[in-house]
Amino acid sequence: MRLALYQPDIPQNAGAAMRLCACLGVGLDIIEPCGFLWDDKKIRRSAMDYIDGLDLARHSSWDAFLAARAGARLLLLTTRSDLPYTGHPFQPHDILLMGRESAGVPDSVHERADVRLIIPMQPGMRSLNVINAAAMVLGEGLRQTAFRA
Repeated sequence: MRLALYQPDIPQNAGAAMRLCACLGVGLDIIEPCGFLWDDKKIRRSAMDYIDGLDLARHSSWDAFLAARAGARLLLLTTRSDLPYTGHPFQPHDILLMGRESAGVPDSVHERADVRLIIPMQPGMRSLNVINAAAMVLGEGLRQTAFRA
């Protein structure tokens, strides 16, 4: 299983994603351009020493990411779905795609997703932090697949 961040805006969230993925044994894809300057020193500080145990792939564009995904299912976490992640059957090689913190993903990316999932929330609440949301959904996916590759 992998986590993909589409053009992330916040370097601290990218660092938190690195730590999350390293701890869970999940690969991480960063789909550029990022909304911040990718500075290895700052990223390393944000990800702390977890970056050394991370399967990280940076992609120069959405098209480059698509070319590298090797047929894995693309699961988009979005507010524009009615399929709760808790009722979805995950597969070991799924890629969970998270949109930009500021804008989500464009319609063209939304349409390429094989599955669109939502986290059910209380009425009137808009969204969770992107990494908190990723942790919830990855946890369920890994639980279902028994952490097998």
